[in-house]
Amino acid sequence: MICAISGEVPDEPVVSKKSGLLFERRLIERYIEDHGKCPVTKEELTMDDIVAIKTNKVVKPRPLQAASIPGLLGIFQNEWDALMLSNHALEQQLHTARQELSHALYQHDAACRVIARLKKERDEARTLLAQAERQIPASIAGAAPAAVVSNGKRAMEDEIGPDGKKIRPGINPVMIDELTECNTMLSAQRKKRQVPPTLAPIDALERYTQISSHPLHKTNKPGILSMDIHSSKDIVATGGIDSNAVLFDRPSGQILCTLTGHSKKITTLKFVPRDELFVTGSADKTVRIWQESENGNYNCIHTLKDHTAEVEAVTVHATQKYFVTASKDNSWCFYDISTGSCLTQVGETSGQEGYTSASFHPDGLILGTGTTDAVVKIWDVKTQANVATFEGHVGPVTAMSFSENGYFLATAAHDGVKLWDLRKLRNFRTFSPYDSDTPTNAVEFDFSGNYLAVGGSDIRVYQVANVKVEWNLIKTLPDLSGTGKVTSVKFGTDAKYIAVGSMDRNLRIFGLPGDDQMEESNTAAE
Repeated sequence: MICAISGEVPDEPVVSKKSGLLFERRLIERYIEDHGKCPVTKEELTMDDIVAIKTNKVVKPRPLQAASIPGLLGIFQNEWDALMLSNHALEQQLHTARQELSHALYQHDAACRVIARLKKERDEARTLLAQAERQIPASIAGAAPAAVVSNGKRAMEDEIGPDGKKIRPGINPVMIDELTECNTMLSAQRKKRQVPPTLAPIDALERYTQISSHPLHKTNKPGILSMDIHSSKDIVATGGIDSNAVLFDRPSGQILCTLTGHSKKITTLKFVPRDELFVTGSADKTVRIWQESENGNYNCIHTLKDHTAEVEAVTVHATQKYFVTASKDNSWCFYDISTGSCLTQVGETSGQEGYTSASFHPDGLILGTGTTDAVVKIWDVKTQANVATFEGHVGPVTAMSFSENGYFLATAAHDGVKLWDLRKLRNFRTFSPYDSDTPTNAVEFDFSGNYLAVGGSDIRVYQVANVKVEWNLIKTLPDLSGTGKVTSVKFGTDAKYIAVGSMDRNLRIFGLPGDDQMEESNTAAE
C-alpha cells in the first residue's frame, strides 16, 4: 500500500471515497487545505471525503544495504554522486541563462541606438521639407491651398503627411515681405499720430449713461460672449451662448441679420472691412468665414476645422489679408483669409492647457496670446517663435488689447488688469477693481489710445497716461443686466459711445443722451 503523493508506505493511511487513492494523512490534509482538490485527479476534495484505514502496527524492516557498514557507505556514495550531478546541472543552466540575458541586453541597446538615429534623421528631413516649402514662390504657394480647398473642405490625401499630421504650406517669403512692409508703414504713421479733434473729451465720458438696450439673443440661452464694431458703418456684431451671431445697425436700432450655423456658443468674432468679410469662432471647434451678399445678408463661404478644442480668439492682421485663431487645444493657426487655408499651425495640440485670448499688435509683426495657466506669450509672426513671456496673473488670461501707440499691452484675468511696457518687457501697473471672487472678463483700448475700458462686475473707464504717471479712473458704469458679469466692452468711433455685452441677452449702449439726434441733425445740415 503506497501513498499516491510520497510514493512510500504511509504511517497513517487514508483513502479517498471519490478516487479510491491511498494517501499519507498529514500530506493529503495539507494539500486539501492549500488547494481543495485531489492531487492526482484534480477533482474537488474535502476532508469529509477521506476515510481512515486501520492497520496493524508493524516494525518496518531495515533495507538490506543498511544492515552493514559497507552497505551504508554505498548508500552515502550514491547520494553524494547524485548531489554532485544535480549541482553540475544547475551550474550549467545558470551559465546558459546568463549568456542569453547578456545577448538580450545587447540587442535591446542596439535597437535603442537605431531608433534614436532614425528619429534624428526624421526630424532633420522634416526641417529640410519645411524650409523648402517656405521658399516656394507665392504663385505656387497660393495656388496649392486654393486647389485643395472647396467651401472649407480639404482633400485628405493632400492634407495628411506620413507622420499623420496635417501638412501646412507655411508663411512664404513674399508674405513675410508684405507683413514687414505693412509694419514699416504703420510704424512710420504711428510716430506722427495725434489725438483726433473729434475724440470725445473726458468731461463727456464722465456724463455717459445708458442710452439704449437691445434684446438680440434668445431668452432660453442668454449671454453675449463676444463683440466687435464695424467702425465705418457703425454696425455692432455680438456672439452669444445661443450659437448665433447678430449684426446690429446702431444708428437705426435695427437687426440687420442673424448668422446661424455654429452648433455651440460663439466665443469670438471679428469684422474684416476690406472685403466685407466676417469671422466667427465657436466652442464647436470650428471657425467660419462669412461674406456679405448683395441683399445685406452674410453667407458662410468657409468652415475651418483645424482645431481640436474650443476656439477662444480670432484676431485680424492689419493688412486684413490674414487672421489668427487661438484654441484651447494649445495651438494657434495663421490663415489666409481669401482662401480660408491654414498656412501654419503653431503648438502641439493637447488637452492639458490652451489659449484663451489672442491679439495682433497694431503693427502686425507681433502676436500676443493668453493661456489658461495665467501666462501671456508674445510671438514673432515671421518666425512663429515665442520671443517673450509675461507671468504674474492668476487664472486664465480672459482678454488682451494692444494700445494703438504700440507701446502698451493690457491683459485681463481673474486678479484684474495688468499693463505691460513692450519696450522694457515689464509690468508697470496693475488694476484690481474687483474682489477676489470676481474675474475681469474684458479689457479694451479705444482707437485713439487715450482711454482704457475694463469689464467685470461693472464697467470702468481709465484715462491712459504713461508709465510713470497714474492712470485716473474717469467713469464707473453699472452692469444693468443684473448678472454682475460683463463679458465684452467696445469703444465706438471716437469713443462717442461704449457698447457692453453681459450674461443676459441685451446689447447695451452707453453715451450722452441726445447724441444720436445731434449726429442725425449734423448730417442733415451737411
